[in-house]
Amino acid sequence: MKVLEPKVQLFNWRILFLTCTVFIFTSCGGGNNTPLKPPVIQSSNLFYGVKATFFVGVTALNDGIQFSASNCSNLASVNSPNPLYLAYSCTVTKTGDLIFSAKEASGNEITSKTFTVPLPQVNMVTSLGTVVLELNPNLAPLSVNNFLQYVQDGFYTNVIFHRVIPNFVAQAGGFTTGMVTKAPTYAAINLESQNGLLNVKGSLAMARTSDPNSATSQFFVNLIDNAFLNYSSDASPGYTVFGRVLSGQDVIDKMATIPTATVNAYSDVPTSDITITSMLRTQ
Repeated sequence: MKVLEPKVQLFNWRILFLTCTVFIFTSCGGGNNTPLKPPVIQSSNLFYGVKATFFVGVTALNDGIQFSASNCSNLASVNSPNPLYLAYSCTVTKTGDLIFSAKEASGNEITSKTFTVPLPQVNMVTSLGTVVLELNPNLAPLSVNNFLQYVQDGFYTNVIFHRVIPNFVAQAGGFTTGMVTKAPTYAAINLESQNGLLNVKGSLAMARTSDPNSATSQFFVNLIDNAFLNYSSDASPGYTVFGRVLSGQDVIDKMATIPTATVNAYSDVPTSDITITSMLRTQ
């Protein structure tokens, strides 16, 4: 999945200095058999869906040493910009704990470090103010990946909230000013409504047609608890919640105070445009 790679500040390389350039349990000459301390392990770009890089403060390894990273796919050695450390890269597949570890050929773990991958966040700037959205890829990966792709592409710029119903939902993602349709650019995704996330006030969900597996670019924010939008049976499959409003719920609530009308046969259209001026992934 193509997503933004937020800029992060790399660690201070000075902490990587070791007096010996071999891995743990190798002596440093002079007849001294005291084991070396475990190497410093640091990370860069540790975000969901992004290629993260791990830096290990050694320049050589004993035979049979293997590295692994949980919740991170296709771990591989990459070129290191500094001779005092080794570099490994992989794509982060989940949020929460990510463990980077080293094991001997025997399976004995030599060292490990646990990192925390944060939930993705998106700043949605609207004509009424800014809303910060927090996404949950562990429970709704298809919906989150789909949404982030549209965000990355800039699809939502100048899109309006075209359907706002007080005490129900505020919906956007498919029209520009004048109720001009903006066609989705990716295939529809499968429903993920049985993920444990509920349509409560402030939750972010995928809009769809009567076909459960028809969600594309349109989404909505629940203005109240809408329990009837949750999955209840195959005959009433509900709507997928994939995130929540982290801050700016007052902006969402304000949307429901604007009068609405029917435009081009579409009802509940705000009479004053509520425009998304930008969407940017921030973590």
